[in-house]
Order: sequence, then C-alpha cells, then structure tokens
Amino acid sequence: MLTGSCHCGKAGWTLEGDPGSITACNCTLCRRYGTLWAYDYEGERIALTGQTASYTRSGREASSLEILFCPSCACVLSWRGLRLQKDGRRRMAVNMRLAPPELVADLPIDHFDGLETFEDLPSDGRCVRDLWF
Repeated sequence: MLTGSCHCGKAGWTLEGDPGSITACNCTLCRRYGTLWAYDYEGERIALTGQTASYTRSGREASSLEILFCPSCACVLSWRGLRLQKDGRRRMAVNMRLAPPELVADLPIDHFDGLETFEDLPSDGRCVRDLWF
C-alpha cells in the first residue's frame, strides 16, 4: 500500500496494490499544480483521509471533475469524477507527489495531452525520479 499526505499532515490518501504507470498531464490545471496521477476508483483501491476542500473548474457548462485539496496547507490530494461511469463507479486519481519519493521514484511516467488532443502521448522512458530530482 502506498500513502501520501499533504504538507501539514491533516489530509492524505492510500492506494492499495500496484499503482501502475503514473500520468503527467499538461492540461490547464495539472500543469499549474505540477501533479503526477495514479488512477483507480472511489471506495475501491483509493481512500482519502482527513478533511478536504474542493475546486470545480468554472467557465464550462459541465465540469467533469473536481480537485480535492487540504483546506489547511492547500496541497492537491486528488481529483474525483463528478459523474459516475456506466458501471456505477466513480473514477479518481491521487497525486503521487505526496508519496515518499523513495517509494515512487522508479514508477514509469505516461504523458497525457489534456490541453489539445486529449490523447496519450508516446512514452519517452522517463520515470517519476526524472521529473522530480
């Protein structure tokens, strides 16, 4: 199990099992937050701890997700889909930058173009360590 916590320690997350590859996205939110995402579903392998606040993108008719962060120190913990998927599950991702670096340094990075094409980009062989250190 991996764990991540905000800077003040009042909020965090757990992720059971193998996180798989980690996603770096260049959308207008992710590039500002500097997040690296690991995905699953609410109430399955991902659990949040502590109190969170949320931000939902304005200026769109129907936002698809909300950003959850610590109300005390403002660290971005996760995103959560605002609508259930067809199977009734809610997609989530946790910010791997909140995990201990030595536990996630070797995880491979996938790049996602959330700014223009909304498509996965070719792998360049980098891992979390390459974006952190």
